[in-house]
Amino acid sequence: MGAWSVLLMTSLMLAGCSVLGKRTANEPPYKVISQEGEIEIRQYGELIVAETVVEGSYGQTSGAAFSRLAGYIFGKNRAKQKIAMTAPVLQEQASEKISMTAPVIQEKKGNAWVMSFVMPEGSTLEALPTPLDPAVKLRIVPGKKVGVIRYSGLHSENNLRNYAQTLTLWLEKKGVMILSGPRAASYDPPWTIPFLRRNEVHIDIE
Repeated sequence: MGAWSVLLMTSLMLAGCSVLGKRTANEPPYKVISQEGEIEIRQYGELIVAETVVEGSYGQTSGAAFSRLAGYIFGKNRAKQKIAMTAPVLQEQASEKISMTAPVIQEKKGNAWVMSFVMPEGSTLEALPTPLDPAVKLRIVPGKKVGVIRYSGLHSENNLRNYAQTLTLWLEKKGVMILSGPRAASYDPPWTIPFLRRNEVHIDIE
C-alpha cells in the first residue's frame, strides 16, 4: 500500500466519511480544570501512544511519520490487526530524551519531529499488537496536566510557533510552571475546510 493510499484511507477513518471532512473519531477523555477564551487547562489520564521519529523539518516529516503510524493501525503489525483511529494526531519536536532512545537520530541534535497516534481508550501494552516497523514504538504516557490553546485553519509550523507563544505568555502570566515544549494536535483530515478545522497546541504544565 503506497503512502498516499494510507494517508487517504486514514483520513477517511478520521473524518468518519463526512462530506465536509468533519471529524467523528474518538478522542481521549480529559477534565477541563479551567478555561479562558480559547485556552484551557486540562487533566488527562494515562494514555498509550504509537509514535515515530523522523529527521527533518515539520513539513518534511509529517507525511512519512503519518504513513508509518497509519500502516501500523491498518494492520502492519504481528497480529495483522486493525486498530480504531482516534484523534488528535500529535506532533512535536524531538527532545533530547526521545533522541537518546532512537539511535537512528541520536547524532542529529534534535533536528527531528515525533508524531504520535493515541491508542483507543482501554488499550494496554500487553494487548496491543507489536509493530512490524521498528521505527514505530508503543509507549505509555502518564496522566498529566496540559495547557491547551485551540484554533482553526492550517496546522502549520508557523501556527504552532505563534499559538505556542500566545499560550506560553498566558501560562507565565498565571504563574504556571511549564514542563514541556509545545505539541501540535490535529483533529481533522486534510480536506476539511480550514475554518472548520480543530487544531490545538498542547504544553505540559505542573
